[in-house]
Amino acid sequence: MKNLTLVCLFVSGLFPMLGHSALAAQPSFKRVMIVIFENAKYTDALKQTYFGKIATQGALFTQFIAEAHPSQPNYVALVSGSTQGVRSDSPVNLDANHIGNLLEQKNLSWKVYAEDLPNNCFLSATKGRYARKHVPFYSFTNVQNDASECAKIVNATDLSKDISTHSVPAFSLYIPNLDNDGHDTGAKYASEWFETAFSPIFSNSDFMKDTLVIATFDESDDYFSTNQIYTVFLGANVIPGSTVSTVTTHYSILRTIEDVFEIGTLGLNDSSTSAISGIWQ
Repeated sequence: MKNLTLVCLFVSGLFPMLGHSALAAQPSFKRVMIVIFENAKYTDALKQTYFGKIATQGALFTQFIAEAHPSQPNYVALVSGSTQGVRSDSPVNLDANHIGNLLEQKNLSWKVYAEDLPNNCFLSATKGRYARKHVPFYSFTNVQNDASECAKIVNATDLSKDISTHSVPAFSLYIPNLDNDGHDTGAKYASEWFETAFSPIFSNSDFMKDTLVIATFDESDDYFSTNQIYTVFLGANVIPGSTVSTVTTHYSILRTIEDVFEIGTLGLNDSSTSAISGIWQ
């Protein structure tokens, strides 16, 4: 993979005409994992202890706006560059491409770690604390109808094994169950679960040195607001305590990943959205 990190030379007299903006660091990571939480206003999430803590350790987005209500269209937008006309949480079958297709064309891997997933390629709407609407790749027929693609959606218990064997893919989603994502329990519960489940991962310097972890929500629980949600980027390439105050969306996340992995775009809202900048070191 091409290393996108720019080397800045601070030797007096070298490149005197280059300003700091020309030497700005670029995103550089080998893996990205997105952990998606549910249904909280930006301010409610940020005031929770662990969500607030990691916001100071990574980059906090202060104007991150979700695409739609209810949940499902936001998940679809994140991986496909469009809500694809989805307006409900009912199971859908979309004949469209997604980031997994782009990654595979460049021989890069992807996976979904879904908590309480009953079995491989489980396409029913719910079972127990699991909900299909939160696993966006199951919405695409090119995954539903291909056993090898379905096999990339696994139970979240596989994550610890994949970390220990250095086999976490280039792109992954971590989908907590309906309790741990805050859907049925609230932002405080989700924050406490996140600390318990992920603080050991964030302390694993070997894993984190080449990994970008994104903690985001699907939507605000306030249907009459701007749909502003909490989002934080964490990783060795991220400036601790940095902020992004420009309006950003799930499409911005998608475009940033596409650019770093040099996989092209899906030609939808991702292609007209700028990659995230100003937070990299």
